[in-house]
Amino acid sequence: MLRVYNVIQSQRFTLNDFMSAPTSFSSFQWPARAEAVPGLGWAGVLPFAIFSVAAIAKVDLFGFDARALLVDYGAVILSFMGGVQWGLTMVRTEQSGIAGQGYAISVLPALLGFAAAQFAPIIALPLLVLGFCGLLAFDLWTVRSGLAPGWYRSLRWQLTAAVVVCLMGAWVL
Repeated sequence: MLRVYNVIQSQRFTLNDFMSAPTSFSSFQWPARAEAVPGLGWAGVLPFAIFSVAAIAKVDLFGFDARALLVDYGAVILSFMGGVQWGLTMVRTEQSGIAGQGYAISVLPALLGFAAAQFAPIIALPLLVLGFCGLLAFDLWTVRSGLAPGWYRSLRWQLTAAVVVCLMGAWVL
């Protein structure tokens, strides 16, 4: 990615520049932090907060039950976060014998999110909490193993904590 970024910055576009990109994290130099990632992450938490507050206040949003919207949005984001692990697994396939396990683990959030969306919020919200907490544990393992950048750890802790507070608030109150 950094090589692609440097090529784009220099405005030299040759096929060879893109084909010579590193194929594993062992040769990949992570940037200090992708500048847009924290802002986008917190923007993704905003709907959790809005739906949660509306659910606690027992306010419908545009004719929709806020808790149902929270469950649906949570399922989508949990699936998206599993997709992050799918991408990390694609890169580490060549350097590790655990690629099959990585792919299997990366689809579990989508399956759990889909299952949660089939239940009433009283059941779905704690299922989503379990999914986000379980995925956080796996994400932290990928950082410790050097399979994800170090800055990802702090961001995932913060975002997951905010999401869990929103989900639990709508469930309990």
